[in-house]
Parts: sequence; structure tokens; C-alpha cells
Amino acid sequence: MQLELTATPEDKRVAALAAAAIGLTLVEAAIPLPIPGVKPGLANIVTLVVLYRYGWRMAAWVAILRIVAGALFLGQFLTPAFLLSLSGGIASLLTLAWAVHLPQRGFGPVSLSLLAAFAHIGAQLAVVDLWLMPGGGLMSLMPLFLTTAWITGLVNGLAAGRLLDR
Repeated sequence: MQLELTATPEDKRVAALAAAAIGLTLVEAAIPLPIPGVKPGLANIVTLVVLYRYGWRMAAWVAILRIVAGALFLGQFLTPAFLLSLSGGIASLLTLAWAVHLPQRGFGPVSLSLLAAFAHIGAQLAVVDLWLMPGGGLMSLMPLFLTTAWITGLVNGLAAGRLLDR
């Protein structure tokens, strides 16, 4: 008995968009970072564009596939780095699921990107504080992480907005 799977056009679109996001994740991993653990989150640009063009469900597929495949490619699957990425990604997706219903007049790609970036870093800091380094004194680093989330959220939101305008 042979099982044959047929890919729908939507399946192919998810695969292509996830591949673009995975590619950005791999490029980002090759860039030396001035602050350990702080990344620009370039793949989130793809997630935002997918959210606006195809909806939250497809954006969630792209994001989760990117997180899992990126971790597999980088040899980080089921490591603390993977769990941090997954927790941040899930928090961002849940925030976007809520934020996509906000009035479009005041909330566009930049606003949603900022909200997702803050949710992402918040979830990661919670995982570190509750599991990896309980009582590790992360509060002193909070301004650095929030500033970085603001900058990357702003830049990624502007980039997504620019792509959506095309």
C-alpha cells in the first residue's frame, strides 16, 4: 500500500515562505552579534508580511516551521536556545492573534511588530528567570533587552510595511 500526499497551493506557499524565513534565520546566525543572545529577528519580517497577506493561521505555520527547522539546521533542537526561541515565538504569535483585531487606523505593521517583539523578549526572560536561571537578577538587564526589542521591532515593522506597500 502506497500513501500519496498531494500538496495544495497553500501548502506550497507555506513551504516557500517558511523557507525564506529559515534562510533569514540561518543568515542571522552567521552574523556576529555585539550582545550575546540578542538577534535582530529578521525572519519576523516574513511572519508579519504573511500575517497581513494570508492571515494568522498561515503566519503561525511559517513561524513554527521556521523555529523548528532553524533549530534543526543549527543543531539547537531541544536545547535551551530552542526553548527560548519557541517560547518567544509562541508569545509573539499569541500577541499577533490578539493585535490583528486592533483598529487598522492606529495599528499597522510597525505597531504589531513592536508588540510582538516585546512579547517575544518577555517570554524569553520569563523562561530564563523561571527555569534556566531562577533568581538570576535579570531585572538589571531589562532596560537593555527592552531597548533592543524596541529597535528590532521598529526596524522589522518598517521593513514589513515597506514590503507590504509593494
